[in-house]
Amino acid sequence: MTTLEVRNLRKNFGDVAALTDVSLTVKPGEIYGFVGSNGAGKSTTMRIILGVLAADAGEVLWDGKPITADNRRNIGYMPEERGLYAKEKILDQLVFLARLHGLGIQEATTNAQGLLEQLGLAERTTSQLTDLSLGNQQRVQLAASLVHNPDVLVLDEPFSGLDPIAVQVMSDMLISRAQQGTPVIFSSHQLDLVQRLCDRVGIISGGEMRAQGTVMELRTQGPARYEVGSPVPAQEWCPTGCRIVAEEPGQTIIEKPEHVSDQDILAAALAVGPVHSFTRRVPDLVDLFKEFVS
Repeated sequence: MTTLEVRNLRKNFGDVAALTDVSLTVKPGEIYGFVGSNGAGKSTTMRIILGVLAADAGEVLWDGKPITADNRRNIGYMPEERGLYAKEKILDQLVFLARLHGLGIQEATTNAQGLLEQLGLAERTTSQLTDLSLGNQQRVQLAASLVHNPDVLVLDEPFSGLDPIAVQVMSDMLISRAQQGTPVIFSSHQLDLVQRLCDRVGIISGGEMRAQGTVMELRTQGPARYEVGSPVPAQEWCPTGCRIVAEEPGQTIIEKPEHVSDQDILAAALAVGPVHSFTRRVPDLVDLFKEFVS
């Protein structure tokens, strides 16, 4: 099983620093979500992994050793700019792409037919790409990245423009590959999907990695916040050192420092009136993304 590692990548386009010391690791069986705004550096990082672009500094490692051309042949890549042949029959071009990766005709055909069946396209093998909806075109593009049984998957915005059914089909395929030990890295703007699918997440902004970790690690770092349901205004009971983040009638969000416990907040509120609800507010990935890229 393979581990893919990016270490201290730097890339400039003229005077623009596209990447500054970007590092990440995707382990066997792990799904890594790579998120950031347009122009943040996601596609540039992926193109350097693939060898389409050369880094100015840093390295890409394959099981701890510098990546080679042979390693890159074992990557399944789905580019943001879809690159299949519009007028060729779907099965024919999938077989052709598998043959380019060194598969024999029989294995290539079996793999292509099996993937199209899994993706709900078994009846469209002789269709041209332009005959398919956008969602089905995306499914074919995913099949193209999988048809040679890659050791690593690198997918740039694979869920872009998909309807919910197509999103679920593609999600299931990625989960299945990860469960077989394949490292999967994909970029996406659909942060709710990243939060649901990924074992680890990297947030990039301005060519720099702002945060990395498991979803729960990212969501629980920083000051803890609690939502307190009480009819008494927070100014009358908020413990010293805590900050009132938001308040509306009957509901207050409190941010606490490390030396104040959740029980201190609850006790302070109960000392002046009833408390109808008390819960930890864990930010979701959308909130974190806004915080890290702002």
